[in-house]
Order: sequence, then C-alpha cells, then structure tokens
Amino acid sequence: MYKEIIDKIKPELEKVISFLDRELSKIRTTGASISLIEDIEVECFGQKMPLKQLATISVPEPRLIVIQAWDDSYIESIQKAIEKANLGITPIVDKKIIRLSLPPLTEEYRQNLVKLLSEKRENARKTIRHWREEAWKEIQEKFRAGEISEDAKYKGKEELQKLIDQYNEKVDERIEKKKKEIEA
Repeated sequence: MYKEIIDKIKPELEKVISFLDRELSKIRTTGASISLIEDIEVECFGQKMPLKQLATISVPEPRLIVIQAWDDSYIESIQKAIEKANLGITPIVDKKIIRLSLPPLTEEYRQNLVKLLSEKRENARKTIRHWREEAWKEIQEKFRAGEISEDAKYKGKEELQKLIDQYNEKVDERIEKKKKEIEA
C-alpha cells in the first residue's frame, strides 16, 4: 500500500528535476548558449511570444549569440525584450541580425551566480520536502484508517526517505556541476 503512495510522488519529483534543469540552462556560465535567451518573452502584435518562435538563434562563436528574426518588423521588439530581460548584455542590431556579445564573467558576477544557484537548490529542496510531507501524511492516514500495519508505516517512511535522498542528491549534483562551469 505504501509503495503506491511513494510511486505516486515520483513523477512530481521528476518534474522538480526537469524544472531545475531548465532553470540552470538559463544561467550563463563562461560560454554562450541558446537557452540563455530562447524563452525571453517578446511583445509582438499585442501578444507575448517566446523569442524562439520569432527568430533563428545560433552560437557561431563561444561568446557570441546571433539572432536572425524571421521578419524585419520583429527586430525592435526583440531588442527591447532582450534589454528588458536584464542579462547584462547589450544587443547590437545590424540590419536583419541582432548580435549579443557576451563579456567575460567578472568575479562579482560569478559570486552572484553562485548565490543564485544556492537559491535554486533551496527552492528545489523545498518542493521535494513538500512532496515528502504529502506522501508521509498519506501513509499516516492509511495507518490510522487501519489500511496498513505499523511495520508497513515505518518501512514506508524509510523507503520514502531513501527516495527523497536520491532526488536531493540529483539536485546537488546538478548544482555542483553548474557551479564548476561558473568557476571555470
């Protein structure tokens, strides 16, 4: 009985990891990456659309991102959206192309990124704790209702904690990997 409860939260824990991966891909390390800008919301024709739906984005050099809008009328909106995104990068418009030249990371910026990583870690862990509490609550309710034995309740608690530890480890691995990229 407790196994079903634990299995029920696994997809939620996977969502936490997927979300963390997406968030980490948006954090700039030493090189340029399309993921830094592809989801920036651009106001176009009274609607907000992700940049990747309005232009081709490429990385021809390690510190350069090139955006080629599919229509010239998007250029100004894309430029404004990038400036508004506060990436610390000034877009350079060259006719139909926008170039983003990434400056080297300063020590202060690296420290800020490390702080940001700590926040991301804590947010992921908080969500994982939430799902642990939900599952544990449900196991206890089943025990009180007489649907599972006391032994099964504590066995469930142990297995639940093992699962939570695995996901916390996944979070830590990803954060540490990103931290090494920032410090490189």
